[in-house]
Amino acid sequence: MEAAGSFTAVSGWGMVAIGALAIVVAVIASMQANATTALTVWIASAVLSPIIMMWAMVRKSRAAKMPLLSGPGRKFVLSFSPSIVAGALLTFVLYRVGLLEAIPGMWLLLYGSGVVAGGAFSVKIVPVMGVCFMVAGIIALFVPVTWHYAVLGAAFGGLHIGFGIPIARSYGG
Repeated sequence: MEAAGSFTAVSGWGMVAIGALAIVVAVIASMQANATTALTVWIASAVLSPIIMMWAMVRKSRAAKMPLLSGPGRKFVLSFSPSIVAGALLTFVLYRVGLLEAIPGMWLLLYGSGVVAGGAFSVKIVPVMGVCFMVAGIIALFVPVTWHYAVLGAAFGGLHIGFGIPIARSYGG
């Protein structure tokens, strides 16, 4: 029975918080003197955001008296993680070979694919959000480099907020 359920510990309010952080980071990154410093700002956000989300998910699962790593929760993590690990590794490779302009699109595509995969074990709105991230990644690959921070901010900020609010309201936080 546990394995057949869906993972509902995804925190909508946690998503809103990391979305707000992403918008602030997009503004700060756009003010940096060079692409390497801007990338460093985004990487700091990529380290902080999962910490915020895990904290919010632990709070939500405790409030619901539901184990965080139940069958569906474990499947969510195992499905979501490979894309995130791949994105982290490819970030260093692309940086090393000087292809910083490919990083935003790659991040959005891989994050979106992870959300789609993990979302198969969550509520129905989560994989839809993942597809939206993938579309944003495709856009980021083909827009001028000067638009990258706006696309990252709109996607990581706007999509997390836009999907986080209905998740919070419909699924208990």
